[in-house]
Amino acid sequence: MLTTATIDKVVRAALDEDAPWGDITSESLIPADAMADATLEAREPGVFSGGEVFAAAFRLCDPSITVKLLVTDGDAFEAGATLATVHGPARAILTAERIGLNFAQRMSGIATLTARYKAEVAHTRVRIADTRKTTPGLRAFERHAVVSGGGHNHRYSLSDAVMAKDNHLAVLTRSGLSVTKALRSAIDKLPHTTHVEVEVDRLDQIEPVLAARIGTIMLDNFSLDDLRAGVAQVAGRATVEASGGVNLTTVRAIAETGVDVISVGALTHSAPSLDLGLDVRIA
Repeated sequence: MLTTATIDKVVRAALDEDAPWGDITSESLIPADAMADATLEAREPGVFSGGEVFAAAFRLCDPSITVKLLVTDGDAFEAGATLATVHGPARAILTAERIGLNFAQRMSGIATLTARYKAEVAHTRVRIADTRKTTPGLRAFERHAVVSGGGHNHRYSLSDAVMAKDNHLAVLTRSGLSVTKALRSAIDKLPHTTHVEVEVDRLDQIEPVLAARIGTIMLDNFSLDDLRAGVAQVAGRATVEASGGVNLTTVRAIAETGVDVISVGALTHSAPSLDLGLDVRIA
């Protein structure tokens, strides 16, 4: 969850990184008493995210700056739209400009890409979900942006749910136990509220995993035919997640196999920043 405390911590660090000893350009060239107005403008269409983060960059630079958001996170907009207005001391606005834009462009880019994936599968009941392939330190921001675009969040961290992949299973079964018995033995030690997901990469692995009574089974890098077969084999006994080989040209066909969730690492690791600009005028 993207809280005010998280926003302030990360944005303050970004401002300190960008102007560790002050903004010598603005302080040298701009009169201390100069006031300015600015508008956040969309150079291309998209879906907005990061409004509170954008505003925090200015608030933390100078509390007297006022930011009025004209759209809310999740709103779609066209090129040329004005998304926010800013008013306050010119020096501080110019100092905070790049940091505010960086966050708004990055988050809106993720929201826009997520919305494109959602549009491709809108005729199905599938969920589009993100992964842990996020920028270190920015996970809460990027995952908030996924939700802004209409997507869903996967487990937030390694602490939130059990997700056993091939390497985990290899270690778990080293004693010679079957996959089913090894999983069941581990699951029996967990609190009853802990969700368990297991990844498989072949159809013949499905039954032994389901026999352990897990909550979600991930079909990793399955062909479309095998996805359909896997969904039929699971037959509602667990949530079915598809992963691997997902892009905007394949996601529709994957959704039509009947899976419940499609996880897409590209939402956060490959989303291009959206082209937004801040137009500043001396008041």
